[in-house]
Amino acid sequence: MPEALAAFIAAVQTALAGPAPQPRIGEALARLVARDDWLPPAYAVPHPDHYQQYLLHADPAGRFSIVSFVWGPGQQTPVHDHGVWGVVGMLRGAETSQFHAADGSAPPRALGKPHRLQPGQIELIGPEQGDIHRVANALPDAVSISIHVYGTDIGRHKRHVYPDAGGVKPFISGYANGPETPEFSAAFT
Repeated sequence: MPEALAAFIAAVQTALAGPAPQPRIGEALARLVARDDWLPPAYAVPHPDHYQQYLLHADPAGRFSIVSFVWGPGQQTPVHDHGVWGVVGMLRGAETSQFHAADGSAPPRALGKPHRLQPGQIELIGPEQGDIHRVANALPDAVSISIHVYGTDIGRHKRHVYPDAGGVKPFISGYANGPETPEFSAAFT
């Protein structure tokens, strides 16, 4: 395990032991993504058709997971939720995020303007900050990589996709470096 990642895991564990851990995890993640020399190449491989989600660490007690998201040129997620707190840090390239209002009764509705994350920047997400969004690689001709921390093992957590035509569809994302679930294929292809 890279030394920088091991130190970040320790910082997350320390933050979870105290009050208001999400902002402190965000500060630690900002320090981690300020350097782009620690992510092993195996966790930075894009897929030609959809983004890849690689598990970097899952807390044995299920309190958090750390994931690298690898975006091929122009790739994006559908509108989706998380149901838990999260922190996103941009390591390489850039991504855009557009928050939405969605409950399944009508097509998702964009809220405000999309915002862009550049390398070294972080964003807090979750039920309190805004939990439903669409994320995309902001670069049409290059790979982008973001590092995500979630308050659960996100690859095994039941979540929802909100199709552009309306409705709601449950899914479990899985990981590119682990067993892929049928729900991942159905939601993201």
